[in-house]
Amino acid sequence: MERLSIIYDALLSLHAEMFLDKALKDYKVEQLYEAIDEALQRGDQNEFYTLTSELNLIQENTYSH
Repeated sequence: MERLSIIYDALLSLHAEMFLDKALKDYKVEQLYEAIDEALQRGDQNEFYTLTSELNLIQENTYSH
């Protein structure tokens, strides 16, 4: 029974870590979208390309797993 408790605790911890990772990624993506919008409004082409490249990397990593 103790072995099942250890396994359950490990799975629960992994689930919590996955949940937090997704929440952090979603927050970062939202921040990037807002910064991209601001760069577009300012006409800052360099910042736009930098931010969209970062967003693309996050999205590529998300879809490749």
